[in-house]
Amino acid sequence: MSSAEHRVRVSLAERSYDILIKAGLLREVGRRLRDLGLAGKVAVVTNPVVARLYAPSVLRSLKAAGYQTLMIVVPEGERAKSLRWVSAILDELVRARFERGSVLLALGGGVVGDLAGFAASIFVRGIPFVQVPTTLVSQVDSSVGGKTGVNHPLGKNLIGAFHQPRLVLIDPDTLGTLPVRERVAGLAEVIKYGMIEDEKFFAYLERRMADLLKLESDAVVHAITRSCEIKASVV
Repeated sequence: MSSAEHRVRVSLAERSYDILIKAGLLREVGRRLRDLGLAGKVAVVTNPVVARLYAPSVLRSLKAAGYQTLMIVVPEGERAKSLRWVSAILDELVRARFERGSVLLALGGGVVGDLAGFAASIFVRGIPFVQVPTTLVSQVDSSVGGKTGVNHPLGKNLIGAFHQPRLVLIDPDTLGTLPVRERVAGLAEVIKYGMIEDEKFFAYLERRMADLLKLESDAVVHAITRSCEIKASVV
């Protein structure tokens, strides 16, 4: 992947934040949080698959930057989006004596982001929250905009809150471990942005679709960056 860094600003007055897109960014998580002035303990919420693939790199980066860390592993998939698992996260934060200045970091796809974000929105009435999305859908959609929440037995996403992240860190290298089906699902979201908002971008996607499916570096970074720009403008 290209090593150039791309930055998209989500302008929301005092709740504004940056989306950073760069290959290898997982190894810089700790420094990026320090640059932002975040100084408390950091809890990394993830699932078993992502924990095995990417948590060691993120935890090393955080510890190298001087953070005390806690890893909280929730089940993979939609079954984790429940009040039961919100409660489990809160239990871990209380036991570890997390405080108002502590940070919750979501490392995973949309489910992890929604779940961790909601927990961050209600723990001691709101603590800083950082998104590190590892799927294409979460990188171009669910990690941007502050929508958090869980499901109810009678309906999907019925319990939640808007809680904007302090930072979104997107490392396109994580897409290399996605099943093809997940890549295609993410590309569907990207195509939707082009169809709704940007004819030129849609034409670019038509020309570069084969490269995108092969995760060609420049094409992937451009697709993620432009999608985040469009989502940020809507937010």
